Amino acid sequence: MTAMLTVYPARQIHTMNPSLPQATAVVVNTGSGETGSGDTGSGDRGTGEIVEVGTMESVRPWLDAHPHEVDTTFADKVLFPGFIDPHLHPSLSATLLPMNFITAMEWVLPDRVAQPTTSHEAFLDELRRLDHETPAGEPVFTWGYHDLWHGSMHRDLLDAITTDRPLIVWQRSFHEIFVNSATFRYFEIDEARMDKHPQVDVAAGRFFESGMAVGAAAMSSYIMDPDRFRHGLELTKAAVHQGGHTTIGDLTGSQFDSDTEWAALNEIIGAESTPFRVQMIPMGARSLGDDLGREDPGAWLKQVAAHRGSDRLYYRNNVKLFTDGGFYAQLMRLKSPGFIDGHQGEWMIAPEQFESLARGFWNAGCQIHVHCTGDMGFELALEVLAKLQWERPRFDHRFTIEHMGISSPEQVRRLAKLGGLVSANVYYLHELGDAYWKHSIGHERASQMARIGTCVREGIPTAMHSDFTMAPAKPLTSAWVAVNRLSESGAVLGPEERVSVHQAMKAITSDAAYVLGMEDRIGTIRAGKSADFTVLDADPYEESPEELKDIPLWGTVFEGMPHPITAFSGR
Repeated sequence: MTAMLTVYPARQIHTMNPSLPQATAVVVNTGSGETGSGDTGSGDRGTGEIVEVGTMESVRPWLDAHPHEVDTTFADKVLFPGFIDPHLHPSLSATLLPMNFITAMEWVLPDRVAQPTTSHEAFLDELRRLDHETPAGEPVFTWGYHDLWHGSMHRDLLDAITTDRPLIVWQRSFHEIFVNSATFRYFEIDEARMDKHPQVDVAAGRFFESGMAVGAAAMSSYIMDPDRFRHGLELTKAAVHQGGHTTIGDLTGSQFDSDTEWAALNEIIGAESTPFRVQMIPMGARSLGDDLGREDPGAWLKQVAAHRGSDRLYYRNNVKLFTDGGFYAQLMRLKSPGFIDGHQGEWMIAPEQFESLARGFWNAGCQIHVHCTGDMGFELALEVLAKLQWERPRFDHRFTIEHMGISSPEQVRRLAKLGGLVSANVYYLHELGDAYWKHSIGHERASQMARIGTCVREGIPTAMHSDFTMAPAKPLTSAWVAVNRLSESGAVLGPEERVSVHQAMKAITSDAAYVLGMEDRIGTIRAGKSADFTVLDADPYEESPEELKDIPLWGTVFEGMPHPITAFSGR
């Protein structure tokens, strides 16, 4: 069968392929041709595949041989490989986006703009306003609280606002919740039983880390209401597209792994109209609740992949583990000198249990992604990786450190020697740099958060992610932080950890594809790869680095089909 080709001329195409870094035309198979075969995890490899990249003159032999059309939509645009966020949580954000955002930073969301709230009294005023404006008896859920801006939080403070309705304050990190007394009654939470949980403080109305999961489960009838959750997924879908993504990684492999959640995921994210794919990377700790998982983690992972998934929502051989607690919640584990106030962080899982899980998945040949936020959490991951390499050496294992909030140069160098990768949340530096300098860990360590400059110098393939909603789902914003390292006040923090514009663009394209193990199909623009492009109105290499985050996006091309960004039209 003869292929139907579409040629997209552009003002500039940055391929991120070092063998052919720039071009002005790309040819895509947009018909039913047979230019390739095989399983990509995201559809047929003929239609939607790049045929050739070059100039209108160099691609001429293909055009002479096949029916084609020239689409000039991007003649004055700049094309990059489709942006990739290798660590984003669609289901988590779907539970949060319908909530009331009360945050220290401005949030531009698909359906609204949340203005900054930066003091204790202003935060309480917002809670009072929501209590006044919300229909009687309806729970009030808020997200975005952080003690360094909003002061201390306690059950008594929330009870002073209302005891007639549930009032829930979800901490900025998602790792912590504060609730009032009415919440316990409304959701029938047994206070006596909760008081025995090591990460629940009933008197304070505080649920944190594993206790947060228990609290969220108790409130699931509300936050996972099918209509509400579907609306949240529609908002998430819009946010991901508006950021210019064509691939994201879900580092929970679905947040709740329930039939209700999966029905909504398949309906909304799995729809043919969705202009991006999602690589599902499940949490390995779930294997502990499965007889097969305890005996054979690799077999458990294959079972998970066979049970769930589709062309848009697919699994590979990746799994996620945890070391220490949430960075925004200041629950990361720190080596000496620790926190200024002397408090201790939390382990998300016992260190010996982390090692046991890592060994099982390592020996099964899986790619392991490890949530590490503090340098002690990072140290645990490094120690276990070194031990596993000694016990059972592996090449190209791609053991990936996720987030990497606080680290040392020596740890990064050791990671490089062990063959590890990094997927960093560099946005920490922008939002938290000033606050953590003055109130949490001091200037030296706060200014060196997410030290991706050192990672690049050590030759570590380094991606950047949003962990949305821990950072905006906007890769150009992450790139802007990495290039400029500007804190919220405008101070330059850790200038030696800055990277070039080119290195930042690699981190959201080719290096991000490598972290996901998808570099054979996405991440660069070359013949044989999926025709995924992000379309910009200006060239990041020509604009001022300070303007990087403000470059307008036209939209994306996903598997050969253009998808312009439009205003959110949901309810």
